Amino acid sequence: MTLTGAWWRSRGRRKRLFAGVDRLLWWIPLAMIFIAGILIASTQRQAGYADWYQHWITAAVGLAIALGLARVPVERITRWIWPIYGVTIISLVAVRLVGVSALGAQSWINIAGFHVQPSEFAKIAAILLLAQVLARHPVERPVDLVRPVVTISIPWLLVLIQPDLGTSLVFGAVLLVMTYWSGMPGAWVVLLVSPVVTSVLAGVFPWLLLAWIPLMAVMAYRTLPWKTLAPLGVLAIEGLFAVATPWLWNNFLQPHQRDRLTLFLDPNKDPLGGGYHLLQSTVGIGSGGWFGTGLLQGHLTLLRFIPEQHTDFIFSALGEETGFLGSALVVVGFVAWIWHLLQIARNARTDLEALVVIGVGAMVMFQVVVNINMTIGL
Repeated sequence: MTLTGAWWRSRGRRKRLFAGVDRLLWWIPLAMIFIAGILIASTQRQAGYADWYQHWITAAVGLAIALGLARVPVERITRWIWPIYGVTIISLVAVRLVGVSALGAQSWINIAGFHVQPSEFAKIAAILLLAQVLARHPVERPVDLVRPVVTISIPWLLVLIQPDLGTSLVFGAVLLVMTYWSGMPGAWVVLLVSPVVTSVLAGVFPWLLLAWIPLMAVMAYRTLPWKTLAPLGVLAIEGLFAVATPWLWNNFLQPHQRDRLTLFLDPNKDPLGGGYHLLQSTVGIGSGGWFGTGLLQGHLTLLRFIPEQHTDFIFSALGEETGFLGSALVVVGFVAWIWHLLQIARNARTDLEALVVIGVGAMVMFQVVVNINMTIGL
């Protein structure tokens, strides 16, 4: 066989492999993975280790698995939803018993020398099961919320007590977006989120509770079926959160979690402690200017001024080395990808397929928004 013939045969196999592949859906994440590998390498230039290439190796394995799963009908996957969900719950329980601790959280399990984080698999398992529950029982009445809330509460609670506050919040975001897509009124979404707002106001602007809590009671009266019990129930719940917040703040959250929730308002209160990460991150991003210093050329990144830059603060390396234009391009890429997911969900054949797509989009976008806003102080 000639080299030309072998090349054409190989090209034909590649065409069959990628036949029907939605290129926008795949190429944007692959581009993100590529640039992320370079940025991780940049953060490790002066470190005593270099494992940035593992990011690409993991991505290659994930890509192979994803291409395989893309050819499996969703109906076949639904047969395995409950076993998948059960295994992830067992793994989250195992984390509490034999897990590995790092950075104040016991979130990993050591399997054959590899640290595996079950909470990442739990996100997907929860989305799959929640999609199945909502496809069969859309949220049209308040009582319909019981099933999805119970479904998401088990993994959410197990992740929260690790304690991993950031990951646990993802489950809440997924629940709200997926229930809204299934038909839940927007006012109910506001009522579900309102206790969180009440907790924040109780700690920052308690006087605003005088307007906020009655407003929620009025919304409950106008949108919920029980015209007497609903407002009273909302008043009781909001009052409970307003009173319990100070106790939970002092007795439940870890010090580093309290720092993350308060020092973004004024990191200069503790510039060498809890505010150090944010100050250095904003300096690094700002130093990139319009066009950045160039990939692998960041000065703050080179000197390792920004802690945990290869993970939580990777966006600061992006801002320094690619500037405003590069950072904006990444944000636009994520927005375009999420918008494309919305189009896919709208054109899905079944409610189950649409809900899975919406769940994945909510999971990714929530993490993107939280991470980027955290690194720039918003």
